[in-house]
Amino acid sequence: MKKIEGGVTAAAGFQAASVAAGIKYKERPDMAMIFSPVPCHAAGAFTRNVVKAAPVKWDQQVVRESDFVQAVVINAGIANACTGAEGFGYCHDTAKAASEVLGISKEAVLVASTGVIGMQLPMNRIQAGVEQMASLLKGDIESGTGAARAIMTTDTKKKEVAVQVEIGGKTVTVGGMCKGSGMIHPDMCTMLAFVTTDLAISKELLQEALSEDIKDTYNMISVDGDTSTNDTVLLLANGMAQNPEIREKNQDYELFCKALNIVNETLAKKMAGDGEGCTALFEVKVVGAETKEQAVTLSKSIITSNLTKAAIFGHDANWGRILCAMGYSGALFDPEQVDLFFESSAGRLQIIENGVALPYSEEEATKILSEPEVTAIADVKMGEASATAWGCDLTFDYVKINADYRS
Repeated sequence: MKKIEGGVTAAAGFQAASVAAGIKYKERPDMAMIFSPVPCHAAGAFTRNVVKAAPVKWDQQVVRESDFVQAVVINAGIANACTGAEGFGYCHDTAKAASEVLGISKEAVLVASTGVIGMQLPMNRIQAGVEQMASLLKGDIESGTGAARAIMTTDTKKKEVAVQVEIGGKTVTVGGMCKGSGMIHPDMCTMLAFVTTDLAISKELLQEALSEDIKDTYNMISVDGDTSTNDTVLLLANGMAQNPEIREKNQDYELFCKALNIVNETLAKKMAGDGEGCTALFEVKVVGAETKEQAVTLSKSIITSNLTKAAIFGHDANWGRILCAMGYSGALFDPEQVDLFFESSAGRLQIIENGVALPYSEEEATKILSEPEVTAIADVKMGEASATAWGCDLTFDYVKINADYRS
């Protein structure tokens, strides 16, 4: 297993393109396309918000009903959420436009949108963008990176990753890109992620692999406690690695799941670490838990605590906020058994033992908490289970960005 350069175009057969369609942003790419000339099995995971954007409804239908897909069309700037029948019709129109220029069925086209809620898409620009991108599709790294940049909204950096692994005697590649900076919260945490692979695998197992993996990756990040209307993860497999098709949960399936986990965890952490206005990626590990569910509940509670996030921004080892967040999580534990550590590239420091503060250097704690990646480790001493969640600090700039978002 090794990481390689690239993203959605790293796997054999996948192409990408991007264009400045002028949907909302001026003089920057705001549309992207992913395409495979070879039909792909597709899997998806979507927001649990009751208010679902039109593209989510379209993609749920395509993933459920279509045997194969070949293209994804993505726009940034307008979310196509809360747009009624007209907005859903625009998903159909987008897919139809792509089907015509690519020579494929419209039921083989997935769509995704991110941006402001409540605005209708400018379909003349969307359709023109689709036509332009069809002629620009390439399978090189630069085209994949261009697509990763085009789907950004308040993101400050593009997010992509790719890995390779030997499966069935063949080199299999899994690559992906995502966007997400705000309105990020567990339960499909506004985030979009697109993962491609040249693996040959049944549609059923592809879906199961994705559904299981998001529990420990995308569903374990939080920036601001808001679950979006548009959250979507799409996984496409075109079989071009020519490995024996995976149709059962064997060793090959487990190897793919490990590769998928590396891609999804890396993308999830990139989103958490690029939270709107943030200065640090904040990781929380709960160890020694009685069950995985208990560890998940505790780690999520800590990572979503605004008081804890503010303390991380201030490089303040205010451990009481962490214990407090654990206490109201709903998970049962003995606070007088908890050990707590802070860790970063600057060192590791135990702050409390058995629920009581230890004598420690505030200066050393501040030094550890001043790094761009900071970890809190809580040991509840009840068992062998563990879980890890990712978030970021809460800064003045988060309020500024979201106060001016529509303008």
